Amino acid sequence: MTKEVIADMKAHMEKSVDALRREYQKVRTGRATTGLLDDIKVEYYGNPSPLSQVATLSVPEPRTITIQPWEAKLIPVIEKAIMNANLGFTPANDGKTIRISLPPLTEERRKEIVKTLKKMAEDTKVAVRNIRRDGIDSLKKLEKDKKISEDDLKRAEKEVQDVTNTFVAKVEEVLTHKEKEVLEV
Repeated sequence: MTKEVIADMKAHMEKSVDALRREYQKVRTGRATTGLLDDIKVEYYGNPSPLSQVATLSVPEPRTITIQPWEAKLIPVIEKAIMNANLGFTPANDGKTIRISLPPLTEERRKEIVKTLKKMAEDTKVAVRNIRRDGIDSLKKLEKDKKISEDDLKRAEKEVQDVTNTFVAKVEEVLTHKEKEVLEV
């Protein structure tokens, strides 16, 4: 009984950490990544489509993203979508490809980004702790329904806390890695 509750908790906590990683991919660092353009939608035959489904995205240099549309007529549409996304950079095209050069981040902007990263990490830690609380509530309900003993409950609560500590440490590790990436000049 307790193993299922703990396994379920681990799965939820892992999803929370993965969500944080995905969010961090969208945060602009000094380096160019195609993840910066993940949320951009382009009108393609009347349907909003993700940019990655209408063009090839690549990072040929650390501060440059190239977008090669599969159809040349999409170039102005893609440029407009990037401009409307307000990401802080301007696309330039040569008729076949679109290039985005990322300007270097100022020290002040880097610190703002780190502050945002820390808030995102804290939100994830809160989510992990909420999952812990729900897990402990489930265990207490099992004990109340006489499906597990009080000793089993205490052992399971300790295991739940250990799992929670592990995932909080993972969040810290992800934050530290991203923070280092942002502060790297």
